[in-house]
Amino acid sequence: MATKKPRRTAERILEVTLDLFNRFGEPNVSTTLISAELGISPGNLYYHYPAKDELINALFGRYEKALSELLGAVDNVRDVEDAWLFFHMLFELIWQHRFLYRDLNDLLSKNRKLETHFQNVLAQKTQAMQGMLGGLQQSGALNIQVREAVPTANAMVVLLSYWLSFEYVRDPRNALEPDRAGEALMRGAFHVLGLLLPYLEPSSRDHLFRLAGKYQGGAGDGKA
Repeated sequence: MATKKPRRTAERILEVTLDLFNRFGEPNVSTTLISAELGISPGNLYYHYPAKDELINALFGRYEKALSELLGAVDNVRDVEDAWLFFHMLFELIWQHRFLYRDLNDLLSKNRKLETHFQNVLAQKTQAMQGMLGGLQQSGALNIQVREAVPTANAMVVLLSYWLSFEYVRDPRNALEPDRAGEALMRGAFHVLGLLLPYLEPSSRDHLFRLAGKYQGGAGDGKA
């Protein structure tokens, strides 16, 4: 049993750190606050994670792994409903690690590992978006030329990367609170897919609006 305790403690530290980072933003959370929230000594925290950057890198590593697995599922997207579900899952994963996106520029400027690895994340997202467009085109849901697909995929990645920042600017006091997650994810999914509206076949376009209309607030109501 003694050999399992450090592993459990290390995992608990990450879970509490993620919650604090998400709630208050990484720059506003000190290792002293983390250890106090856990009810452990700073020395115990440092034993597992000797520096704050190691906590950030460990959390980013978990996010990067989960993201890579999820993006691999893009090969199964063949219609608007598949895409709607895929983006909800993708935004949910981003929401679970929203501190990364909330403080992205600050984190990248201070952490060389994140700087290089986040470039890989953008490349993976771009490749996945291009793959999705190809799949939708192949299934007949989408009619888009190659020269249009590249900038469209890039625009989708921009929205994925900065949607939560946009939500935060709209309502700084409440946007990133847990009870706002459902609305934020729904709006994000619709607006990313909204980039495809000029290229969707009429039946797929109508289906997208029907899917969005099922959610409270109506993502397709024209509101920002």
